[in-house]
Amino acid sequence: MEIDKRCYQNRELSWLQFNERVLREADCTDVPLCERLNFASIFQSNLDEFFMVRGGALFARSQVSENICDNKTDMTVKEQISAVFEKARQLLAEFDRVYSGIMLALREYGVEIIDFSNLSDEDARFTERYFDREIKPLLSPQIIGKRHPFPFLKNKEIYAVVSIDSKNSDDKMGIVPCGAGVFERLIPLPSGENRFMLVEELILHFAEKIFERFKIKGKSLIRVIRSADIDIDDEMAARGEDYREELEAVLKKRKKLAPILIELSRKIGASTMKTLHKHLRLSEKQTFFSSAPSDLSFAKNLCDALRDKPELFFEKRTPQKSVRIDENRSMISQIKERDILLSYPYESIKPFLRLLREAAEDEGVVSVKITLYRVAKYSQVVQALIDAAENGKEVVVVVELQARFDEENNIGWSRRLENAGCRIIYGLGGFKVHSKLCLITKKENNKIEYISQIGTGNYNENTAAQYTDFSLMTSFVEIGVEVGRIFNEIAMGQTAEGLTHLLTAPKNLRSGIIALIDQEIRAADRGGEAYIGIKINSLTDKKIIDKLIEASRAGVKVELIVRGICCLVPEIEGMTENIKIISIVGRFLEHSRVYIFGVRERIKVYISSADLMTRNTQRRVETAAPVYDESLRAQICGMFSAMLRDGVKARRKNADGIYENPVGGGPNSQEYFCNLAYRGELTDIKD
Repeated sequence: MEIDKRCYQNRELSWLQFNERVLREADCTDVPLCERLNFASIFQSNLDEFFMVRGGALFARSQVSENICDNKTDMTVKEQISAVFEKARQLLAEFDRVYSGIMLALREYGVEIIDFSNLSDEDARFTERYFDREIKPLLSPQIIGKRHPFPFLKNKEIYAVVSIDSKNSDDKMGIVPCGAGVFERLIPLPSGENRFMLVEELILHFAEKIFERFKIKGKSLIRVIRSADIDIDDEMAARGEDYREELEAVLKKRKKLAPILIELSRKIGASTMKTLHKHLRLSEKQTFFSSAPSDLSFAKNLCDALRDKPELFFEKRTPQKSVRIDENRSMISQIKERDILLSYPYESIKPFLRLLREAAEDEGVVSVKITLYRVAKYSQVVQALIDAAENGKEVVVVVELQARFDEENNIGWSRRLENAGCRIIYGLGGFKVHSKLCLITKKENNKIEYISQIGTGNYNENTAAQYTDFSLMTSFVEIGVEVGRIFNEIAMGQTAEGLTHLLTAPKNLRSGIIALIDQEIRAADRGGEAYIGIKINSLTDKKIIDKLIEASRAGVKVELIVRGICCLVPEIEGMTENIKIISIVGRFLEHSRVYIFGVRERIKVYISSADLMTRNTQRRVETAAPVYDESLRAQICGMFSAMLRDGVKARRKNADGIYENPVGGGPNSQEYFCNLAYRGELTDIKD
């Protein structure tokens, strides 16, 4: 089947489109002002991570060959890098405008980040005294020269750079670290309770006092973004030592990887720019200018100063009790009676935490097995597992240390679990364990019973109040047996296959999904009603994309809710005209993964840990679980349909690959689900 190239979109550009949708929320006047500032901060940190990970990967490929092509759009690496930088430059210009508008609006509430152009005389005197007494004694300036080599610039840290007049043709350059972890970032000014100056601006302004023997011609704040793209398995394979200790060593190496870009707050002399480019091995196209602060991590402090003004924030929402659960009865006994589904953050994670604590205390429980990817810093999940081990249960924890940017946290709590007597398994070589599985095995009256929990999100109490996810708890024996097989295969260094109920990557998730799509194609070919509905974070797997295009051409109705990267372009006549794609970006991070196939009596519903990306289907251990309970299926399908009707936060992707403003006629789906949960009606929602 020949497919029109217009049906595909480049992965990197699609991700930048997603971050553009985040920026739209920061620019949306219907969003409360402090929440807009938070979205701006998320946009900025997202962009940093994109360049660290994806930018790093692109540049690594370009070192091999600039002619390596994207398997969907045929763009070469060189073309992708060029397009990424062009789009990022546009987004940063838009970000500057949005940030400026937010800060202007915050002035009405007495909150300001002041620069030296509008300081009062009182504030000017204060800042100079503050610099002389509190800042200058702690600074470590450096002039770059033969005896003073160019220093290592840490990833994402802010430096003040000055161009110094020199007798030679080339100007000298001075660099001052602006003190991550040394200084308070926000300096309160005496002229108002919530008027602040950023410490880096203070340092830059008084650069003449730092380099007092020199004539300064120009100055700017700079920040370098370094690649974080490092193949941890390859790095450690040659060493063959303790996995956890080797990972710690590799993480130190990551901090010193090559620069990807440099960001400046102001124009600076050509000679100084040339010096920066030379030592950082960066080009003009890798140089960005932004008038907004290069690190908005201070946004939380500003918002905290305004907590007494509720109109500046989203209405407070807390996860609610599930009406399916009797708090006066044990979780195990209730799950044995019927399957239970929790929908975060509309419903609370507490019932699952209670299940773990019960398992730790229940004399009949023999073992608790769980996969952990990202957990809260002070994790109740980890504490329950420790309690279970100390109570003599067999506790097996599959720890994925390679959860990107959470590795150090994972190393710490894995030691706690090991010290408590838990058996730790560090995943599989070459495959990240991304499945969200928990298996409680109980022996009662000489009979083995299983309580299985399969989720779409991490075992993290904090993110369960911020991310949308599903958590299924079941006593269905056959599923318990298959979950047990997955744990046993991992323990033996293998991946599971040949399962009847669960779809698992890397062996049969992709093939299982393709088989389910083929069923709908056959139904359409017979003239029947055929349907596919999928909710995921990202869609990049070309084989699945091509199969969805085939389904569309066969007349199957395909509806996709894809929050982030989406390499499929819908609504192209003769190709994808039966495919509808929306993205929802709102106060909660859409994180649940749902696969729906068929209609009425043929309907099959799965919840999963897996996005439909090649890395998930081929290079990770993932699980998709069927939802057999009819009422639970109805709830999931009802929520899916409500999201498709969202007329407030949903953006519909068109045939040009552009995301249009909301087109549905329904309410904000996230607020709608909150209201249903508060009324105890979320479980009653129907398609």
